[in-house]
Amino acid sequence: MERPLTENIRSDGQPVGIEEYEKLGGYQATRKALGGMSPQEITAAVKNADLRGRGGAGFPTGIKWSFIPMGDAARHPKYLVCNADEMEPGTFKDRLLLEGNPHQLIEGMIVSGYALEADLAYIFLRAEYTLAAKRLGQAIAEAYAKGYLGRRILGSDYSLDLRLHLSAGRYICGEETALLNALEGKRAIPRAKPPHPQTSGLWGKPTIVNNVETLSNVPHIVDRGAEWFKSLSHTDCGGTKIYGVSGRVKRPGLWELPMGTPAREIIDLHAGGMRNGYGFRGVIPGGASTEFLLEEHLDVRMDFDSLPKAGSRLGTGTMIVLDDKTCPVGMVLSLETFFARESCGWCTPCREGLRWVVQIIDAIEKGEGAGEDLDILEGQCRLLAPGHTFCALAPGAVEPLQSALKYFREDFERHIKEKGCPWR
Repeated sequence: MERPLTENIRSDGQPVGIEEYEKLGGYQATRKALGGMSPQEITAAVKNADLRGRGGAGFPTGIKWSFIPMGDAARHPKYLVCNADEMEPGTFKDRLLLEGNPHQLIEGMIVSGYALEADLAYIFLRAEYTLAAKRLGQAIAEAYAKGYLGRRILGSDYSLDLRLHLSAGRYICGEETALLNALEGKRAIPRAKPPHPQTSGLWGKPTIVNNVETLSNVPHIVDRGAEWFKSLSHTDCGGTKIYGVSGRVKRPGLWELPMGTPAREIIDLHAGGMRNGYGFRGVIPGGASTEFLLEEHLDVRMDFDSLPKAGSRLGTGTMIVLDDKTCPVGMVLSLETFFARESCGWCTPCREGLRWVVQIIDAIEKGEGAGEDLDILEGQCRLLAPGHTFCALAPGAVEPLQSALKYFREDFERHIKEKGCPWR
């Protein structure tokens, strides 16, 4: 089984340095791209590989790139931004790549920047990732010293500068236009679209924003081809996926596996199944803003097209397992408290609605709930659904709630009937 993203990450916890990275074949894709490929050929390869965004939305990367103006008529400077904010609860996959093999991301940004004719690139990193920041800073300096960044890279006509930006950190920065506002030094709130960032992004210029895992795939596609990349997957969506599992399993962690690996295989085989003394009740499959799945759903393939048929989303592909000794009401309260706190406050449904949701669930958890509270929560799930808010924060926030009301309703009812949490 090939694992292009993680096969070179060292077991001793140290990062791959530039000399080791080059010996392992690193920067060969840069030489290939700048030595004879056109930007259009690289975009076509990414499109043919069916690389879909690994940040959660799953939008086809090559199609996204095709929206950016190219050639003499394009406005400059053009920007490439890597979203390394990674604040989705339960998600820690990008951290592995940033800390373990930073040159892989840097090369992905060089090749992608060339494909987009970008002049300047940014890595937008959450400030809490201090080790990643240190290692990225060192790797960027090494890349400049070797001529992979800066003026006339490797003697070509292409130049690219890369800067590391430490974010003050807000969950809303996972939304690409809020990230761009934060990068400009403004309040991190989403922008109205259109215009889209591809035509009017950072400082009003054409901009592409991609996730760490997404960009890290690009050198491998350029180096080994679209058909090879597609062959790694169990589905029509190309490549591998870094899946994660947290919760009361025997081996919580991360694994790079073929896209479309079934959830049951990831939990039982790679994560070792449930810890002794704990049973499985449910799982949030793609980070905190996705809907619960039950035992009956575990044979579903973990990909962008299969999970919606089971009632959830792939999201970041990092699972949070609910065991039979953890209160689902308390778990949902913790998640909704996070989302309410992280609302940017720009639109009323999200700013006020999520706080109301938290107040109601908190009252239920304390034994102060009433029967009609469940109807109110279901109503809030409908009112905060897609199309009712300025961005996707609130719709994502209520996904675990609406599925918990569906699958664990008796737990909510017990809290109300017994006037307290049965797990305490």
